[in-house]
Amino acid sequence: MAKYKQVKEEIQSWIREGKIKPDERIQSEHEMAERFAVSRHTIRQAMSELVHEGWLYRHQGRGTFCKDQSGKKVQIDRTIGIITTSISDYIFPSIIRGIESYLSEKGYNLLLASTNHNIERERKCLENMLGKKLDGLIVEPTKSALHNPNLNTYLNIEKNKIPYVMINAFYSELQPASITVDDKRGGFMAAEHLIQLGHKKISGIFKVDDMQGVNRMKGFMRAHRHYNIPLHPGTIVTYTTEDKNAKPQEAARQLLKDREPPTAFFCYNDQIALNILDVAREQSLRVPEDVSLVGFDNSHLASVSEVKFTTLTHPQTEMGRLAARMVVDSIEKGVDLAVSDPIVYEPELIIRSSTAELKGVL
Repeated sequence: MAKYKQVKEEIQSWIREGKIKPDERIQSEHEMAERFAVSRHTIRQAMSELVHEGWLYRHQGRGTFCKDQSGKKVQIDRTIGIITTSISDYIFPSIIRGIESYLSEKGYNLLLASTNHNIERERKCLENMLGKKLDGLIVEPTKSALHNPNLNTYLNIEKNKIPYVMINAFYSELQPASITVDDKRGGFMAAEHLIQLGHKKISGIFKVDDMQGVNRMKGFMRAHRHYNIPLHPGTIVTYTTEDKNAKPQEAARQLLKDREPPTAFFCYNDQIALNILDVAREQSLRVPEDVSLVGFDNSHLASVSEVKFTTLTHPQTEMGRLAARMVVDSIEKGVDLAVSDPIVYEPELIIRSSTAELKGVL
């Protein structure tokens, strides 16, 4: 949480608890900055919001004072838990930013945790959240393609009537409220794009311990069958979370050494596409002249190198805001998330410079 928000919440708690009386002058910015060990700019930002929201008022030349709250309905502190597989990597900061922006607008606190792609860690995160005063929960499942050993913990969350939404994927046993991307459609579109450029031997690289990867692979294979293009043995590369830093690159390295190598790769995400770009360069291959690459998620990685990736979109910030809104609506308006229809975003293909027509194809 931003420092100014921490300061703001502390001052609000003083007012609620009567530590600052109505019309009492509060400490100066300089005194507050020393008290909280933050900059005066941070204090000024917190105070400005409190004045705007009616907690404080300013008197020119005299200072800032506590506004009488007796006729004001004091907001009850509410907290939403967020559990993702990662916090600072890849597209997760954008998703979390969307969640945080909406919850901040609504005056909710945010409790953030990461599983680091570990199922046991997910269980501990859930139990820790249950041990706190939690009003709602947003979860990105860990290894969603596998059996969920934390089923009873989720059932305990439901028993406690804590509304929750799953993002990016969901555990099929639970059939919860969910917000996902149509990954099958995205996989189909990626393969279709490469096939229409004349590519006949396309390698697909997929993470198979989460449902996004499994569904992207299904769409990729369906496109080949739809266009009657054979899937060559050995060109479908699968890996798990633990293998992601080595297996995709090594598999691509070997495929590109074949006598008839693939002329294109569809990668599970932009992160893998960037790694395969490095492998192609190792072998003095040019992208897209010698080999085409397609990623997924339209992350910042799709444009960090001089080769800009053709990729499929992911809503990121919008998904985060929608997840937060759904949970808040359940809390404040009584919306029953248990009977909510799944929300599925349609991906769009963004064509950039990493794909090109196969040489010799009209």
